[in-house]
Amino acid sequence: MAAPIQKSAAKTRAAFQVVTANRLDDGVVVYLDPAGGWTERIDDAKVVEGEAALAAAVDEAKRAEADRVVLESYPIDVAREDDFVLPLRLREKIRAAGPTIRPDVGRALGA
Repeated sequence: MAAPIQKSAAKTRAAFQVVTANRLDDGVVVYLDPAGGWTERIDDAKVVEGEAALAAAVDEAKRAEADRVVLESYPIDVAREDDFVLPLRLREKIRAAGPTIRPDVGRALGA
């Protein structure tokens, strides 16, 4: 019998995070903004640092889920470069930039 796959017990977080979700009425990827609303542009997202700020942002997103504004909100790790917010994981880069099969409908990321 093969040994079970071991998953890392501790996940490390980047210094900065944003909260992402999908807008309920059209499914578009959105990011929590500093005013408590939702933006389609990751560069306009509320960037948080530290566990307390992240917990507050996640709570804010969960309230928006309860109000049926967004669904499946979760935090993602990002980096800041000048005025740009860049997702660190490939999945989130794809979600931020738009479809990979139709570059004509994608969004500019970090430009």
